[in-house]
Amino acid sequence: MWLNVFNTGIFHKDFRRQLLVTLSATVITFCHGIGLGWLSPMLPLLQSEKDTPLSFVIDVHEASWLGAVISLGGVTGNFFFSYVMNRFGRKVSLYGLAIPHTCIWFLLYFAQSVEWLYVARVCAGITGGGTFVVLPIFIGEIADNSVRGRLCSFFTLTINTGILIGFIISSYVPYHVIPCVVVALPLLYLFMSTRFPESPQQLLRWGREEAAQQSLKYYRNCDGPAPSVEAQRGYQKQFDEMQQAIQQQLKEQNNESLTLADFCNKTAVKAIVTGLVLMIANIFTGTFAFINYMSNIFEAVHTQLAPNVNTIIIGGVQIVGTLASIYLVDRYGRKILLVMSCAGSALGTAAFGIYAFYAEETSVDLSAFSAWLPVCLMAFIIFVANVGVISVTMVVLVEVLPYKIRAVATSVCLGCLSFFAFTSLKIFPLMMHYFGLAATMWGCAAVSALCLFYVSIFLEETKGRSII
Repeated sequence: MWLNVFNTGIFHKDFRRQLLVTLSATVITFCHGIGLGWLSPMLPLLQSEKDTPLSFVIDVHEASWLGAVISLGGVTGNFFFSYVMNRFGRKVSLYGLAIPHTCIWFLLYFAQSVEWLYVARVCAGITGGGTFVVLPIFIGEIADNSVRGRLCSFFTLTINTGILIGFIISSYVPYHVIPCVVVALPLLYLFMSTRFPESPQQLLRWGREEAAQQSLKYYRNCDGPAPSVEAQRGYQKQFDEMQQAIQQQLKEQNNESLTLADFCNKTAVKAIVTGLVLMIANIFTGTFAFINYMSNIFEAVHTQLAPNVNTIIIGGVQIVGTLASIYLVDRYGRKILLVMSCAGSALGTAAFGIYAFYAEETSVDLSAFSAWLPVCLMAFIIFVANVGVISVTMVVLVEVLPYKIRAVATSVCLGCLSFFAFTSLKIFPLMMHYFGLAATMWGCAAVSALCLFYVSIFLEETKGRSII
């Protein structure tokens, strides 16, 4: 039975190199996840005069900026790495992602004021914004259509695994020890990125046909001394189709440059609107803010479990949700997962809001529920979000946008994602402080319901669609 498992799907011998390269490339998203997860358990310490590991204390407004400035870096990373990727290729962009992430840990280690922490979070945003541009496109180009959804989902899986590790180490490892350990990971990623070739599509766009052939053979795992006849036929068919599609794209680009009309036709407008709705669902359903302020949320509802323990549990649930998405996305399609995810997020955040209302605004005795109900509700929210709106969003974005406008439209959508993330992270702690957690959760539920309506009515299934 186990032999059959490891010879099917992404473990099939034709796709194993694609899987290994995907895992190597997503080491940087694992690193980014650690940087994201670091904040939630550390933030209450930084706000405490008694427990702060640094020589200064931050207030609620500085905390909101500390959460939000990552999105300013995200916008920069979106557009900078989009330019680098299109000008210098996917591999150079992959190398570049390691630089700002390495800077994070030096800044955190030597921080003398809150401004050092701001700059570290901006660097985290640059890395995050770059990964959202580069990795879905790179993985999408090297992956076979039949496994592309599952391989692209590793992007989210590694982020969530990193977030869980970030939750754990920032809860139990001393502040100044963390950077000394974690800084080795981006260096490992940089080494691993040198071990695989540029994507064959990019090489064909540069006119390097022989290198493109070798690259496709590498990713199809048929570059050995004696590939089977079936593997050779499959490779040749795929290469011919790829070459023909790239030549047609280059011909269209040479004959007709990108114009406003390319963005204003019915297909393009619908694709861009879909992309923007997916960005809204990804951020304003609340999950990203929840991850950054998880410990503060559990403190607000007076849970009996330690807030950091709850946070670590939720980090584990994220991984389970992403694994479920990887299993389901190429079997049942993208749309059904997004519908289920939006519906579940709406119900979960509404229910958490009701619990928060009773915990904050009334004197009702919740001691019989406080040890398990808040963490169960949040676990449900995080699980359903990672099954759909978190894991599937980037896969659908790449698949739904027409090729001619994909690079620019992706950058625009991801720029909006960063702006939405900035807004969410800036206002979330302030809304909790001034309006209460219940009202904040009900706002997230309303956004989830609106996104559910759009996805149910207007989104087309993109499973198996070619991205060339």
